[in-house]
Amino acid sequence: MTTLYLIGNWKQHGSRASIAAFASQWSFEGHERLAVAIAPPFPYIGELGAALPNCLLAAQDCSIHEQGAHTGEVSVGMLADVGCRFVLVGHSERRVHHGETDELIGRKLAAVQAAGLTPVLCVGEDSATREAGDQNHAVRAQLGGALPAIASQLLIAYEPVWAIGTGLTATPDQVDDMHAVIKAEVNALLGGDSEIPVLYGGSVIPETAEALFGCPHVDGALVGGASLDPDSFAAIARSARNSLSD
Repeated sequence: MTTLYLIGNWKQHGSRASIAAFASQWSFEGHERLAVAIAPPFPYIGELGAALPNCLLAAQDCSIHEQGAHTGEVSVGMLADVGCRFVLVGHSERRVHHGETDELIGRKLAAVQAAGLTPVLCVGEDSATREAGDQNHAVRAQLGGALPAIASQLLIAYEPVWAIGTGLTATPDQVDDMHAVIKAEVNALLGGDSEIPVLYGGSVIPETAEALFGCPHVDGALVGGASLDPDSFAAIARSARNSLSD
């Protein structure tokens, strides 16, 4: 593993005041092999970049269109123009609440890559699928339905839907097992040893971060609620940094 990735997803939270408060409290010593990014709501991307120059910028979604009569859409070119490096695609909340299909997610992923940005493809199973023991099949299907023919500039985030916003967290063994399945499937789909980084996202908090970053197949984390608090997010970042020194 060359780089560990830590991406905070603020979802539909934030304001100019909260960004200023976050920046005034954020304190973290970086590492050359740790990439830390935050994905705020679209209106605050520029503001966050100015307030936190030591953090990379990410977006929570994007349009498949480059430009045109698409009211409410934000293109990847616009995201690149304001300094974004990463774009989340296929987050479970987009799949469930906005009806995004694997085909649409694949088109978004390709658009992000074409703009020179790095897509973060989110995959994961719901509680019924996990209880039925079909989680591997479900995640493989999501990968097969969305992955492009090329693997450059790509991250994958495993986010078990049953562990998002529920307070539940997959055990380190469950996480590592699924990450191994994902990496094997990516290699089968794209050929060769692609070494695509796989992040874990599912109620990541400071108390669970150390064990997660200690898993052999975990290459980072996609952090939701805990990333809104500068102290919690910094604590998770320190756990990631410390794992690079072990």
